[in-house]
Amino acid sequence: MTYVSAYPSAAAPAGRTAPLWEWARQQFDLDPTYVHLALSMLAPHPRPVREAIAYHRKQLDRNPALHFHQRDERVRRVLERAAAYLETQPDAVALTESTTAGMAVVYTGMRLGPGDEILSTEHEHYAASELLRFKAAASGASHRCIRLYENAPTATSEEIVAAVTREIRGRTRVLALTWVHSGTGVKLPLARIGEAVATVNAQRPEDRQVLVCVDAVHGFGVEDFAVEELGCDFFMTGCQKWLFGPRGTGLVWGSDKGWNAIEPIMTSFDVEVFWPWYLGRIPDAEAPRARLCTPGGFPAYEHRWALAEAFDFQLGLGKEKVAARIADLSAYCHQQLAEIDGVALRTPADRSMRSGMSCFDVSDQDPAQIVSALENERVMVGQTPYRSSAVRFAPGILNSISDIDRAVHALAGIVRRGS
Repeated sequence: MTYVSAYPSAAAPAGRTAPLWEWARQQFDLDPTYVHLALSMLAPHPRPVREAIAYHRKQLDRNPALHFHQRDERVRRVLERAAAYLETQPDAVALTESTTAGMAVVYTGMRLGPGDEILSTEHEHYAASELLRFKAAASGASHRCIRLYENAPTATSEEIVAAVTREIRGRTRVLALTWVHSGTGVKLPLARIGEAVATVNAQRPEDRQVLVCVDAVHGFGVEDFAVEELGCDFFMTGCQKWLFGPRGTGLVWGSDKGWNAIEPIMTSFDVEVFWPWYLGRIPDAEAPRARLCTPGGFPAYEHRWALAEAFDFQLGLGKEKVAARIADLSAYCHQQLAEIDGVALRTPADRSMRSGMSCFDVSDQDPAQIVSALENERVMVGQTPYRSSAVRFAPGILNSISDIDRAVHALAGIVRRGS
């Protein structure tokens, strides 16, 4: 039996009868009695992804060995759709199960030693900061954290690029960054940072050049970009947030320089790696480096294989349209939040310096209490997972202006009441 995707091409939405964003909302089973502004943490599956997961699960339950026979073709299809979305080549992509797993592939596999330095920032997520701490301890490399901006709401590209340029030293080999800071909503000017690092690298031998490694999860599925134009060597992301991909999926894109700078941390099960080994050869020189560094084992196949439908869903909507829609909703949300007395936004007003989320504090109130009070109003929002925590509104393509108005009205009432 051959599976035919319910969403077979990027042109599929042309036959819709509803306006694009209404049509998109109809592909999800979200509870309509709630406003959903926390989907940046864990997203629902659209219909084509649900149907693909259900199909693969049914076939694996019905005849697992038979359905498993076509695993290599299905992985190749996922890689091809990921590459189409990223505007790159399939052999530059490794599949993982999360952003954290992707960072482990990169940072754990990095060839570093005493005399090398890892440079990261105070704005990183717990997962990244701890992985870098582990790597420094295991390798003997030093690890230094810097601050990229003094005040998040007024952060500028010039300030951030200057901080990176100023802090890179002769020992620096890794620059670990996050594209969109989930604690403040600040979006880094990656291409400009990449240009600055390229200028530094032009004065260094290849084995001493700085590798730019990016946790990209809160820009992935939000921004319209071609990954090779971002100026990074590694782009690490999960697919279960803004992309609406299957839960438990992620990927790493790497430049040639990036993949050549790391070693595999787990045996790969990719056929391009296994087959040379099976024939008695060492696969290192034959398999693409991304395939060699793809962690092996048996993942949740029905979810991994359905990732192709998630990319088709986004490509069908149009990356440019998705980015514009989220930017417009984010701008409106930011403006409405700014008008509430007692709300202090952490996210810049400058549209070029933010992405899809707005993070804010409420005077003299615990963010957990605000989130709970909004939930009582049937408005789901996020709380940032940092020591200095904030409330987070993250409108996406499944939201409307009326959703934001309802959430802001509820928040204003909670702030007035003081609970």
